[in-house]
Amino acid sequence: MDNLSSSLNWRSNQCMERKRMDCPALPKGWKREEVTRKSGLSAGKSDVYYYSPSGKKFRSKPQLARYLGDTFDLSCFDFRTGKMLSSKVNKNKKVATRALDSNKKYDASLVLPIRQTASIFKQPVTHVRSKANKGSETRNDPKSANQEQPKQLFWEKRLQGMNACDIAEEVIKNMELPKSLEGLGPGWNDETLLQSIASSLHLSNNPITGQTTAPSTVEKNPAVWLNTDQPLMKPLVVSDEDIRKQEERVRQARKRLEEAIAGKYLHTNKQAE
Repeated sequence: MDNLSSSLNWRSNQCMERKRMDCPALPKGWKREEVTRKSGLSAGKSDVYYYSPSGKKFRSKPQLARYLGDTFDLSCFDFRTGKMLSSKVNKNKKVATRALDSNKKYDASLVLPIRQTASIFKQPVTHVRSKANKGSETRNDPKSANQEQPKQLFWEKRLQGMNACDIAEEVIKNMELPKSLEGLGPGWNDETLLQSIASSLHLSNNPITGQTTAPSTVEKNPAVWLNTDQPLMKPLVVSDEDIRKQEERVRQARKRLEEAIAGKYLHTNKQAE
């Protein structure tokens, strides 16, 4: 088996050229490896990998970001070249500046996965001619400045099939929503409902009430009747019984926490004795 393994490793090294070096853009001790194929249909193509100081291998930027977490900002890091892109740095600074000037409560790091395209809508202007100066100037119509920006419907579908993972790359189980929360819209499921509610809570200052239009009407023409400021769910009514149940859950949780803290102090005192 040892001879077979050695033979396979030798053949692999003969078919690929490996270059490993330090990566100054990452924290000290990180290595960047570029593997170039020498033969086969993919000859000339290369793959890039990164190695942590402890030797852990990373094959993609999302894996790298999950491992580093909040300890290092990878928003401007180019995984292919291993460098920080100055154009992205300047762009991120402008975005951060605009976020600081805004009075909205949400975090600028959360951007919904909406389609980013140039505006195709006509912007009316007023052409003014001056007889005295024999010149002309063009002014924007002040009415067009207050027009509401178009919003994309059912952006949640872009997240279908995607799951959040922890640092060990284990899929995090989705939160279980109460049965009183019912989705609305074509092709909805529990995942899209959760994504829609979470985004609305984070991005909006308005209360979450759900869609007030009848479900049958929304299903017929969602582009007309769907309220984009509310999540994709039916109207939610919180009863006094729901409030009492939630208060009981909080009371039980506090009781368990109190017992856990008391048990910890008792265990500590026994060890001290």
